Amino acid sequence: MVLSDVLTAFRQDPAFMRCVTAWQRIPARPARVAPWPARLDPRLVAAARDRSIEQPYTHQAQAIEAALAGAHVVLATSTASGKTLAYNLPVLHTLLHDSAACALYLFPTKALAHDQVANLESQIPNLEPPITVRPYDGDTPSTHRPAIRREARLLVTNPDMLHTGILPHHTRWARLFANLHYVVLDELHTYRGIFGGHVANLLRRLRRVCRFYGSAPRFICTSATIANPRGLAERLIEAPVTLVDDDGAPQGDRCFILYNPPLVEPQLGIRRSAALAAKDIAARFLQADVQTIVFARARLTTEVLLGYLRDAVTAAGNVPQAVRGYRGGYLPRERRAIERGLREGVVRGVVATNALELGVDIGQLSACVMAGYPGTVASTWQQAGRAGRRAGLSVAVLVASALPLDQYLATHPRYFFGRPVEQALLDPDNLAVLASHLACAAFELPFEAGESFGNFGDAGTVLDALAEEDVLH
Repeated sequence: MVLSDVLTAFRQDPAFMRCVTAWQRIPARPARVAPWPARLDPRLVAAARDRSIEQPYTHQAQAIEAALAGAHVVLATSTASGKTLAYNLPVLHTLLHDSAACALYLFPTKALAHDQVANLESQIPNLEPPITVRPYDGDTPSTHRPAIRREARLLVTNPDMLHTGILPHHTRWARLFANLHYVVLDELHTYRGIFGGHVANLLRRLRRVCRFYGSAPRFICTSATIANPRGLAERLIEAPVTLVDDDGAPQGDRCFILYNPPLVEPQLGIRRSAALAAKDIAARFLQADVQTIVFARARLTTEVLLGYLRDAVTAAGNVPQAVRGYRGGYLPRERRAIERGLREGVVRGVVATNALELGVDIGQLSACVMAGYPGTVASTWQQAGRAGRRAGLSVAVLVASALPLDQYLATHPRYFFGRPVEQALLDPDNLAVLASHLACAAFELPFEAGESFGNFGDAGTVLDALAEEDVLH
């Protein structure tokens, strides 16, 4: 059974439709392409065409052109719009033309980092001179680390490892920092709030170390839909940024359904569990062999839903292992196997926390069911975007929980569909955060009198206070 038949069956089901508060159709849009930038290395264009990419989308071409022109770039387009290509090509172009040049990729999670390594290794096997791509994180065996420090030209890591394993030991990474041309910040929208403040100060330390070694890397940032991508990027890297948000990627027809579970105790206003309602909806998709992702708010809910859905799949005569769970706590090898199974279509359903909300390559699923409001409009669209083909129909179903915010959205759908996504805010000059990073920066390199720390200006006052507390000397 195809997805359109499942949606028709839902339309004809009175019990289901009584709980639907909104059924929004988002029409398909065609691709818009542009010529390859003239200055891009022909070998990279040929490699892209070998992968059936005849022309880049408009936003890819604009981002590549801006990066090759030496600008800091932030690329803010929809989920699965090909942002990876837009930063890989200018980086690889530079590394091909300068045999000493290096690049640093920062991802918020190890899963994203390893996904990117696999993507890069599929693109560069025939390039000359060869480009050494290496991951460096908590999973990297200690025996491999000296060789990575000596050889890696494209280092893929995360902010935590940059903070604890690279910057404090920058003398071991002198080759990388002296030749660092590009820093890629993926999933920029995750760097907000107190975490964003930490990352902004981490980048201040990174730029300070780079200046010591004589380099001034350019930043390429990518983000899912947020209201202020340029403002967030400029706050993080403290430099003017070129915004590219003209999304040229195609998108198939998409339905977005708001579903409010039925009342089971009308006098008390108690509704059926959102998790059970999400289970029933996802089971109908899976029984029709529609590849589906289910998002849960907690790890426990993920495991409970996984058990229920496997029972439903088994009752329909299918293999229970076709439905998998995905959350923090799984071994890296398990997570890679699940991601590969989703891309290949062997795994027909996955129940996940927001660990799969970010841009890990899991192929193009057809249905997304969210068991509860993710907390922000931006996260909701990000999760919904995990299902959706560049051609063809897809569906996202948001099942409201009993929480007041969920109920407000379910009963006021115009607020959700008519509201712009939230802004991402951060404060890099928060004194508690700033002081901790100044102590780290002083460990990495001594401060000179009157030296600024990013856009903070003279850091002497805070450094003097830290010295009085015997944190520094």
